[in-house]
Amino acid sequence: MEVDSVTSVTQAPAKYPLPELEIYCYLLVLIFLIDQKKYNEAKTCSSASIARLKNLNRRTVDVLASRLYSYYSLSYELTGDLAEIRGNLLALHRVATLRHDELGQETLLNLLLRNYLHYNLYDQAEKLRSKAPRFEAHSNQQFCRYLFYLGKIRTIQLEYTDAKESLLQAARKAPAAALGFRVLCNKWAVIVRLLLGEIPERTVFMQKGMENALRPYFELTNAVRIGDLELFKSIAEKFSSTFNADKTLNLIVRLRHNVIRTGLRNISISYSRISLADVAKKLRLDSANPVAEAESIVAKAIRDGAIDATLDHANGWMVSKETGDIYSTNEPQIAFNSRIAFCLNMHNEAVRALRFPPNSHKEKESAEKRRERQQQEQELAKHIAEEDDDEF
Repeated sequence: MEVDSVTSVTQAPAKYPLPELEIYCYLLVLIFLIDQKKYNEAKTCSSASIARLKNLNRRTVDVLASRLYSYYSLSYELTGDLAEIRGNLLALHRVATLRHDELGQETLLNLLLRNYLHYNLYDQAEKLRSKAPRFEAHSNQQFCRYLFYLGKIRTIQLEYTDAKESLLQAARKAPAAALGFRVLCNKWAVIVRLLLGEIPERTVFMQKGMENALRPYFELTNAVRIGDLELFKSIAEKFSSTFNADKTLNLIVRLRHNVIRTGLRNISISYSRISLADVAKKLRLDSANPVAEAESIVAKAIRDGAIDATLDHANGWMVSKETGDIYSTNEPQIAFNSRIAFCLNMHNEAVRALRFPPNSHKEKESAEKRRERQQQEQELAKHIAEEDDDEF
């Protein structure tokens, strides 16, 4: 008996850890290595975890896998090798789509968009976004990231209205703890609003914890609001390193035309008639022929409807027309329409975000059927009892 017991102990099968536990351990080690700034070791660990993850097809691993994908991309980004994993991320996204891993699809789509935008490949990012499955927003954090990347793509493509919507929505939906993300969203939203000809409110720059980060953009907004081209150039040079780090320097170059247009609008309101030489002097144009440049700028502004004036080419004058009643134009209607559209979109998003218990309509139907069945049984029992009384 002693020999048999020893044999049974030695022949007991080894217990393998659960796949979920194994992936969770990979995740903890990876986070620890990144916190300790051991980026090369983290890159090796993340590659091994992804190779192990490819062999698993369990829905219980999906949430852990989505976190692992994020740190996998982060470890390669911190070592400057983000382009190496683009093909691997595309393969993982394809596998997640085939396995109906919706959270993994959203996470990998955002990581791919970040990968493309990191190298300024905006066309490829837009092609991927348009061909990818519809973003269902199962995770609020991933949806915020998606809106931010979409806003950046739309901004580069000159679709400023859609970009503004996406960036403001991302900033509004972002968690309160994600201060850095909300600051970045507000920076891009400020630039987009300036490109649209809007002046952001002062409260945007005075949000708690954002005052110092948004200070360069506040001074830039003041320069655009005044229409001072010289001040705009000095601020752009002063904070060029900040704008370059935020990847908004190319957008700020586009703002030069808006600054000139704002200054021209202020001039047209202040003067009923002014010579083009004085316009060039007030706008501080530094070209070889400032009068000719001022004439072309005024002509374009009149054609676009930015100012209500006429151009006297023979005398070299700009003659402003009298300012009319704004309520006789379509501007109030456009403003109300934008507010109504905003409220309707918010209502639709709130309805889509509602959570209902699964099969709630089926449970209601079964309860009604049960009630009908009980009522029929009671009527049948009553009818049988009445027949028995009649026979008696």
